[in-house]
Amino acid sequence: MINIEFRELVGKTLSTVMCEIGNDEILFETISGDRYKLYHEQDCCENVNVEDIIGDLEDLIGSPLLMAEEVSCKDENPEGIDIPTYQESFTWTFYKLATIRGSVTIRWYGKSNGCYSESVNFARIK
Repeated sequence: MINIEFRELVGKTLSTVMCEIGNDEILFETISGDRYKLYHEQDCCENVNVEDIIGDLEDLIGSPLLMAEEVSCKDENPEGIDIPTYQESFTWTFYKLATIRGSVTIRWYGKSNGCYSESVNFARIK
């Protein structure tokens, strides 16, 4: 796998998105056969997972992506979102995707004791 910027998905047409709330990875495949993965490599004292999916993933299939954006909030809550439980350190990471058919926001939540990564990686799968 080669880590790349999430915005490199702009212009690509997805054929498949495999994602479930609670998982620590999301798989994307394009109509040209390229495969990508959003993921977190879990360590012993942290947890990073997909917390919520806003929108319909089917809206991302079959039309070129017009937006692929990553936004993070470290140790603060975005407006309207409560912390599930108290944590010493936490990170919200939002992945915003849009086609002409609609948009989807995939919300990740990472928590730890502050000594471990709460980040999400994006990579092209060889």
